[in-house]
Amino acid sequence: MAVKDRDRFSTSTRLKLLGEQTAARVYRSQTKRQARRSRLTGRAALLALVLCSLIVALAYPMRQYVSQRAEVADLERQREQARQRVEQLRDLKARWQDDAYAEQQIRQRLHYVMPGETGYVVIDPDAAKQARADKGTTDRPWYANVWDGVDKSDAADQ
Repeated sequence: MAVKDRDRFSTSTRLKLLGEQTAARVYRSQTKRQARRSRLTGRAALLALVLCSLIVALAYPMRQYVSQRAEVADLERQREQARQRVEQLRDLKARWQDDAYAEQQIRQRLHYVMPGETGYVVIDPDAAKQARADKGTTDRPWYANVWDGVDKSDAADQ
């Protein structure tokens, strides 16, 4: 033990002991920091969990809100279109109340002429060719022609 006591007071032993003490303090401070970090990590995890829960809880109501706002905007657009259509129909009704407009439309649409006038109807040359092509339908029964007319009008709609 005498050798150990004598070594205790030597410079190298004191430096060695001082280094070990410093290393122990550093280790203790690091473990305290690590303990704090683990506590903060738990708090951060809890905060993240709460935020995720709020996001999930609010996602559906927000989606509903957005879709309802879009629906309201669509209905307002439809209402505006309907209002414009009503205005157009009122204008048209007012025009038809005028005898001059009614007479003009009757002449144009029904090909009426006033007494003493000669009426002419100009036929589109393409329509005349089409009519000549359809003359081959006279040798078929009438109901076949009716169904062909229905098919043609259906095809024209599409």
